Amino acid sequence: MNPIQTSPFELPERLAAKSDPALISADEQQFAAIADSLARSIDGLEGRLSELRRRPGGHGQAGLERDLEIHRLSGRLRVLRRFTMDACLGRMVPADGSEPVYIGRFGLTDAAGRRLLVDWRTPAAEPFFAATHANPSGLASRRRYRWTGGRVTDYWDEVFTADGLEHNAALDDQSAFIASLGASRSPRMRDVLGTIQADQDAIIRAGSRGSLVVDGGPGTGKTVVALHRAAYLVYSDPHLGEGRGGVLFVGPSPAYLSYVEDVLPSLGEESVQTCTLRELVAEGMTADVERDPRVERLKADARMVDAIEPAVRLYEEPPAEGLVVETPWAELWLSPQDWAEAFASAEPGTPHNEARDQVWETVLDILTDQVDGEEVPPHQLRRALARHEELTHAFARAWPLVEASVLLSDLWSVPAYLRRCAPWLTPDEVAALQRPDATGWTTADLPLLDAARRRLGDPGASRRRREREAKLAQEREYMAQVVDRLKEAGDEMMQWLDGDDLRNSLVDDSVLEASDPDLLAGPFAHIIVDEAQELTDAQWRMLLARCPSRSFTVVGDRAQARHGFRESWQERLDHAGLTDVSIASLTINYRTPSEVMAEAEPVIRAAIPDANVPTSIRSSGVPVLRAAVTERDGVLGDWLAAHPEGTACVIGDPSFAAQERVRSLTPELAKGLEFDFVVLVEPSRFGEGIEGAVDRYVAMTRATQQLAVLEA
Repeated sequence: MNPIQTSPFELPERLAAKSDPALISADEQQFAAIADSLARSIDGLEGRLSELRRRPGGHGQAGLERDLEIHRLSGRLRVLRRFTMDACLGRMVPADGSEPVYIGRFGLTDAAGRRLLVDWRTPAAEPFFAATHANPSGLASRRRYRWTGGRVTDYWDEVFTADGLEHNAALDDQSAFIASLGASRSPRMRDVLGTIQADQDAIIRAGSRGSLVVDGGPGTGKTVVALHRAAYLVYSDPHLGEGRGGVLFVGPSPAYLSYVEDVLPSLGEESVQTCTLRELVAEGMTADVERDPRVERLKADARMVDAIEPAVRLYEEPPAEGLVVETPWAELWLSPQDWAEAFASAEPGTPHNEARDQVWETVLDILTDQVDGEEVPPHQLRRALARHEELTHAFARAWPLVEASVLLSDLWSVPAYLRRCAPWLTPDEVAALQRPDATGWTTADLPLLDAARRRLGDPGASRRRREREAKLAQEREYMAQVVDRLKEAGDEMMQWLDGDDLRNSLVDDSVLEASDPDLLAGPFAHIIVDEAQELTDAQWRMLLARCPSRSFTVVGDRAQARHGFRESWQERLDHAGLTDVSIASLTINYRTPSEVMAEAEPVIRAAIPDANVPTSIRSSGVPVLRAAVTERDGVLGDWLAAHPEGTACVIGDPSFAAQERVRSLTPELAKGLEFDFVVLVEPSRFGEGIEGAVDRYVAMTRATQQLAVLEA
């Protein structure tokens, strides 16, 4: 492919000085090489994929390896097609005089093996993000590009040594990062990889051992750090990649996940699973909010999760009386001790419904051991016992198949059952947890449903296993007939083949239906939780059950906890079950203008004096607007007319219907999002105490340019 014919630089007239060939000619040559290499790489990948897809699918390991290779190459191709020259984030010039190093979203070499782009996640790229004037990290200078529509529309140079001034004359009063903050927002989180700051990068690249808390107030880039950390860990940590559990990213709401959904693909990462806490449980998306604060508090207690174990144990109690089992060959006896032995045979940790088969097999072993195998073939006796009505009914009563929803609804409708499983509850608390519609699930029920489902297992697994075994047996029997007929036909080659091996090789287990895996069931090697300050002890149990390694990134702000957060992060997480905890703090507010923070800080300080309120580093020059509620539409209309780009949000007014470029949200659903203009409607009605103060603080700090506060 020929080098690009037009310059990749499309700088506006006001930046004409930056178009000097002495400043950009080296970049133009590099970009031409990148474009050429990308085109060649895409052609090569397309050819390789086409070849693989034409091959027969195959079976077993060969088929799996082919599918995995297609998946890997397809993912790589999607990333390369997504970007052109704009895959380059910037360049760094080492202080030792060596050649500039260009940093990219992914690594790239030319046909001769010359390195064109260094993947941003590699150690070699770290100085590009980590360098500061106080610690240059071995750099003379750094250049960051702003790409718009595949063209460079601006770039910024930062010089760390006196020698660096000789080759970098395009200096600005503002850094690339600060200059980008004033840009209009869109319905999706903007790409900010090229402007990651040193304090953020240090957290992104921290190791995965134990639990890392990323503590920071509004606008400090917690979400940016969390998402980029997910992509970095999957790439750099061999213990976290696909096949080893992978990474789960948990966000606070569907609106939040929609807002950030483009970030990980733009970083070349598609293996990270993302969800909300609701999505971890089948009933989550239809569950109502718990209206009774007392009931919500009781169910948030981790001890309620512990109550699931004794609730299940009541379905695993061996019969206290023996049973006479009559068969055509002998009268057999199953004593209470035999029942107890069988029930104790389940392997520790096996879910109740799946352990049922193990226990049943032990019951049959105990009974068949009472008969001489030479007189009665064991397989005939076992078939007869499996059809024995009294035996099967007795076993079904003692160890029944149980649905998680049934178990939990029984707790909420049978007071004696709840008292036995949760003896610490007072009579009044037991009564408060009872409800007429026992299956009217709320969000407070979800951790308990999750724990019950994990402890019980799939009630249909045993049936599917038996069906699978029956189908395989039928397939083997058919193939045995095929082999026998081939041998009878006198084929000389067939006489040399082992009949059993041939029969087994001809059995196609792909004809069997496979159950869809629960991709959110885990176990995961690492979990990242954003807005983690809101999680209850019971909700933490949902996540801990999915991450046996206890490797977490915990992202949050104590000052944004709606129900209060008086203790330290270490104390909170230790109580939840995480003990190996380290803290990384973000204290610079890059998003919220100082004019807005000046109004928001007293709001949260009044309720939480020790709140980690970050320091804003920029001013929008626009004061907070105060007006009457009746002026809502006029205030909003004026802003939209003056700003043809950007997004706005009305917070706290359910009567306002969302429209183009304008969302309508509650303070709780606005958490984690950002908008150019926020119209806050009657914040005095958000409530008293910590919850009301937090809602007002969160709502105010969503604004990146201007805030309007409307009161009656």
